[in-house]
Amino acid sequence: MPLIPDILAYNRDFVARKAYETFQTDRFPNKRMVILTCMDTRLVELLPKAMNLRNGDVKMITNAGAIISHPFGSVMRSIIVAVYELGAQEVAVIGHHDCGMAGLSCGRVVDKIRQRGVSDDVLATLRHSGIDLDRWLKGFDHVDEAVRQSVLMIRNHPLLSKTVPVHGLLIHPHTGKLDLVVDGYERTA
Repeated sequence: MPLIPDILAYNRDFVARKAYETFQTDRFPNKRMVILTCMDTRLVELLPKAMNLRNGDVKMITNAGAIISHPFGSVMRSIIVAVYELGAQEVAVIGHHDCGMAGLSCGRVVDKIRQRGVSDDVLATLRHSGIDLDRWLKGFDHVDEAVRQSVLMIRNHPLLSKTVPVHGLLIHPHTGKLDLVVDGYERTA
């Protein structure tokens, strides 16, 4: 069932009603924070509500597992831009309990890739080109450790000032309860 025609029809009405007016803000985060969190659908509305965040309060970056897999990849670039160009003064990495990246099996993902028509020749070419699919598709064993690893990657980045607090938190995807894993103020004090 195609989704885009319904989305575009709704959007025409949304714009005609000027429903966007309640969401207007500028590009600078009001609370001067950038958040890296998981793309889990349960967090889309829960996380901002649980943190008392409104549209425009923070820069929100989402990916699978709130993982920074490369110090010079797009996630870290977005954090650097948020801090130096958009005025963010703090960073928070927020993982969640019951994350799909916990125990993610590369083999299971590759099987599904094959089922969708990607050939073994393509997979072999990637491997021969130096792409380590096992590492690239790797999840984690413990979500709190994954949060700590992402915090360390950000904290130790050569382009990020040591004065920027980098926090690590876990959110419960059913209740919204937040637990502090890494207090970023301890490092900058």
